[in-house]
Amino acid sequence: MARFAEAGHETTAISVNCGAWDAEGLDALARHARRLGAVDHVALEGRDALFEDHLAWLIRGNVLRGQVYPLCVGVERVVQARLFAEEAARRGIDTLIHGSTGAGNDQIRFDTAIRTLAPSAKVLAPIRDEALTREETSAWLATRGLGPMQADAAVSINSGLWGTTAGGRETHDAWAAPSPSSFTTTVDPREAPDQGEEVVLSFDQGLPTAVAGETVGGWRAIARLSEIGKRHGLGRGVHLGDTILGIKGRVAFEAPAAAIVLPAHRELEKLVLSSAQRFWKDHLGELYGQLVHEARYHDPLARDIEAFLASSQQRVRGDVRLTLRQGTVSVTGVRSPWSMMDVQQTAYGEKTALWTGDDARGFARIHGTAQWLAAAAHAKANGS
Repeated sequence: MARFAEAGHETTAISVNCGAWDAEGLDALARHARRLGAVDHVALEGRDALFEDHLAWLIRGNVLRGQVYPLCVGVERVVQARLFAEEAARRGIDTLIHGSTGAGNDQIRFDTAIRTLAPSAKVLAPIRDEALTREETSAWLATRGLGPMQADAAVSINSGLWGTTAGGRETHDAWAAPSPSSFTTTVDPREAPDQGEEVVLSFDQGLPTAVAGETVGGWRAIARLSEIGKRHGLGRGVHLGDTILGIKGRVAFEAPAAAIVLPAHRELEKLVLSSAQRFWKDHLGELYGQLVHEARYHDPLARDIEAFLASSQQRVRGDVRLTLRQGTVSVTGVRSPWSMMDVQQTAYGEKTALWTGDDARGFARIHGTAQWLAAAAHAKANGS
């Protein structure tokens, strides 16, 4: 930014808050931007858009990349790119600059989203385009009396509503365990309260609507669950997976809210949805997560999957009871007015009013026919 200002260009700094900054942090950003030569700093509120347009679908789809990672960063980039491009258009700015390197996913996410949303804009990424290293950018800031806005400059911290990631140093080695400094928001599970905590989470149409009896929804419900989860050391993990660029990537992450809401939502779905619904939801949720992760959120296929998810969630309403304790989440109870267990007139493994013993015997014989035929054919072919 300073380099463009020093070259005589008028620059405006635009930040999109997806949960990383409080008022003090936003003030620090504004001071930072102006010291680098920006004529103005604009802080845009992005949490409503993040939840309503994105997190809602990740929750409904039970999306976990590689079965562990809840896409903390990738989903935020879509919101940031959109609000960034919209604000630039309102101000008549046609050159858009982002700070991505040339080695990660974010450059692709920003470039593709901005091209879709602001096709006539010129997009620059000086760190990538000039192949600047972390050491070089840190030294450049230091010469201007500015340092990194985090204590450990060797680790890249991305913090937001849905979680926090840490990359760098030991995450570059697939054998190395993350150090404690990679986990900046949650208490060490070994130091969390021994007694744990019981929480009841309420849902309507697949989204949280109340936490511990208090009505709260949208991003505020996620923020509330995050605060609860942090004190119990929930949501810590390491994700190793495939990047958009085709190489392997690894990050440490903390996602306490996701660690609570996703297993609760999944258990409620088990109570109210058919097995076929859940089967296809699992597949489409994974595909949706892949689209978001790989900077293809604006593909029309994503809207088609959202339509399916919306339909599937009409009956996902009820309460889930969970026990949170020293880094673990256990679902201990679930109830819903749409419960399929409440109307099935049977107790699994004990008794039923839906069929007789003869019915069950006949069903078992027919159900195993294909397997019996395969075994019989194998025996015949082998002369036995």
